[in-house]
Amino acid sequence: MKQLVVTLPNFEENIYFFNQGNHVEAYRFLGSKSHIHDGIEGYQFSVWAPNAYKVYLLGDFNQWTNQNMNLFDGGVWTLFIPNAQKGQCYKYGIDHGNGHIEYKIDPFSNRFELAPKDASIVWDVYDFEWQDADWLRRRARRDKFSTPLQIYEMHGTSWKQHEDGSYYSFAELADELIPYVKKMGYTHIEFLPLMDHPLEASWGYQITGYFSVGGRFGTNEDFKEFVNRAHQENIGVIMDWVPGHYCRNANALAYYDGTPTYEYQDINKANNVGWGTLNFDLGKTQVQSFLISSAYFWLEEFHLDGLRVDAVSNMLYLDFDQGPWTPNEDGTNENKEGVKFLQKMNQTIHEALPDVLMIAEESTSREKITHPVSEGGLGFDYKWNMGWMNDTLKFFEMDPIYRPENLTLITFVFMYQYKERYVLPYSHDEVVHGKSSMLGKVPGDRFNQFANLRVIHGYMLAQPGKILHFMGNEIGQYLEWRFYSGLEWNDLQRPFNREYQHYMQTINKLGLKEKAFFEQDHEPSGLTVLDADNYDEGVLTFIRHGKHPRDFIIVICNFVPVQRDSVRIGVPYRGQYEVLLNSDAKEFGGKWTNEKEVFKTEEIEFNNQPHSIEVTIPALSVMYIRPKRVYGVKK
Repeated sequence: MKQLVVTLPNFEENIYFFNQGNHVEAYRFLGSKSHIHDGIEGYQFSVWAPNAYKVYLLGDFNQWTNQNMNLFDGGVWTLFIPNAQKGQCYKYGIDHGNGHIEYKIDPFSNRFELAPKDASIVWDVYDFEWQDADWLRRRARRDKFSTPLQIYEMHGTSWKQHEDGSYYSFAELADELIPYVKKMGYTHIEFLPLMDHPLEASWGYQITGYFSVGGRFGTNEDFKEFVNRAHQENIGVIMDWVPGHYCRNANALAYYDGTPTYEYQDINKANNVGWGTLNFDLGKTQVQSFLISSAYFWLEEFHLDGLRVDAVSNMLYLDFDQGPWTPNEDGTNENKEGVKFLQKMNQTIHEALPDVLMIAEESTSREKITHPVSEGGLGFDYKWNMGWMNDTLKFFEMDPIYRPENLTLITFVFMYQYKERYVLPYSHDEVVHGKSSMLGKVPGDRFNQFANLRVIHGYMLAQPGKILHFMGNEIGQYLEWRFYSGLEWNDLQRPFNREYQHYMQTINKLGLKEKAFFEQDHEPSGLTVLDADNYDEGVLTFIRHGKHPRDFIIVICNFVPVQRDSVRIGVPYRGQYEVLLNSDAKEFGGKWTNEKEVFKTEEIEFNNQPHSIEVTIPALSVMYIRPKRVYGVKK
C-alpha cells in the first residue's frame, strides 16, 4: 500500500499521483480553488478531461464567454481567473473537436445550483471551527465491534417538512432531529445520500456532485455544523455513498470529455439498465483517485463516522444488472476490477482513519465481505444482513397460524451468524413501492398489528448484530414512506402509536445499557440457543451473553397470539431471575400487568442447562429475563 498523498504544492505531482490512482485528496487541486497569483487574488479552475480537443471555462466572471484553458501533461486542464468571486456560477465547455461543444458541471465542485439549474458554483474547502474533539477522542478509543451501534436511517427532506411543504434546513434538523434521536436511544443518524443529485425521486442514489451536498439541503459548511452539533450530543453521523454508478445526465459525468471517461469503454459494463445510470470504470486509476478522494473527503473534512456503501453487489458481479453483460476472458462473472477497487478503498480509508465505519449494502451470498483484505476479504467493517431481513419479514407477514411450521425462517440465521459482522436492517427499501409500512405488513387488527411490531423489534434487538431502523418505524407509521412528504407525526395521537414509540425508546435504551446485547455480537460465545425447534407452538428461546459471565439475558419470543402457560426454560445458574422486559406490558399498549415477576430456579436440567424456571409467556410477545440473585457465577 502506497503512502497516503497529502496536498502537494507541485501541480504536476498532484496530476501524477491522481493518474496513478493513489491520490486521496484530489479535491484539493481539482475544482475551483482560491489562489493568489502574482499578487492577484482569484480562483484556479482545474478539470480532468484527457481526451477533450479543447476545454473552455465560462461563468459569471467572464460574461459566460468561452475562455480557453491550458492543458497539462496527464489530461488536466487549468486556468487562473483573477478577481473570480466565491458564489459565482460557472461551467466547463468540452470541445469534442468536431464542432460540438458540450457544457458540463465541475466534477470536483463544492457547491451547485439547485435543480433544475445546473451550474457549478465557485466554492472551496474552507476551514471550519470544529468543537467535537471529545467525541473524536472517544471514537478513537472505542472498540467499534463490541459497543452499541443503533442506527436511525433517514431521508433528509422527508423526516419533517414545514406546513408549506418546504424542507428543513440543516440548522432546523440539528434543533429537532438530534435531540429526538438521542431521546429515542439511537447512537447514530444515517442519511440517505446528501450529495448533489438533480432528481429528488432518486432519493439521492443517482449522484452528479461527489464533493458537495445538494443545494436543497444547504451548503457543505451547513452540514459540517450539523455533524459538529451531533457529535457534541454524542450522536454519530453516517452517510450513504454510491461509488458504483452515477447519474447519466449529459451535463454531468457521463462521457465527460466526449469519450468514456468515468465509465467503462465496454457499453455492457458501462450501461446500468436497471437503474438507468452509468457504472464507474473501477479499474481506471483516475476513477479510483476520484472515488477514494470522495470517500476521504466526507470522512475527513466532515468528520463523518462512517459510510454505508450502496449497491456493492453491482460492483462485484458483471451480470448483476438486467441487461446484456460481457464475461471475463475465462467466462466468469466476477468483476475483478470491482473487487480490487473495494479492497483498495477500504485499506486506504482504514489506514488513514481506522476508527470510522465502512458498511456494505451487499445482497448476495458472497463470503468474506467483512474479512481483512489479507485474508482475501473486501475489508468492510459491517455488512447489511439482507438475507435475515427478507426471511424475518416473510415470517412476520404470515398469518400467525402458519408461523410455527415456518420457524426456520427465523432460525436459519443461526447457520451463518458468524460468517460476517452484520447490521440488521429494516431500511427505507422495505417500506416503499407497494411493500407497505412495517405496520401495514403484519396481519390482524390494530392491537395485534402493534403487538406484532413489538415482537419484531424486541426479537431484532436480541438477535446478534447491530441495529438499523428507518425513520417512521419507531412511531408505527401506517402509510408507506413517501419521499415527497413528511412522516405521519400526527399518528402519535392515535391509539397504540404513542405507547409503541415508548416501547421502541425502551428497547433502544436497553440496547445501550445491557452488555449482553452488544459486547459479543460477532462471537459464537455471545449466543446460546435453548430451543429453536418448537414447530408446534412457535416459541423461540435463547441466551445472549456479554463478556462477563454474569452479563446474560434470556430471550423468549412467542410468535403466535396464544398465551403459553407453565413453560420450562433452561438457565445456567441457580438462584432468582426477574423480568427485564415484557413487550405485552400495558405501558406499551399490551394487556400484561404483572410486570415484576421473579422466578426461582428448580434443580431440573432443561435445554442443556443445569437449572430451569417455569414461565407464563404472553401471547405475541418478547420477554427478556435477567439474573436477579444467582449463585455459582464465575468471576
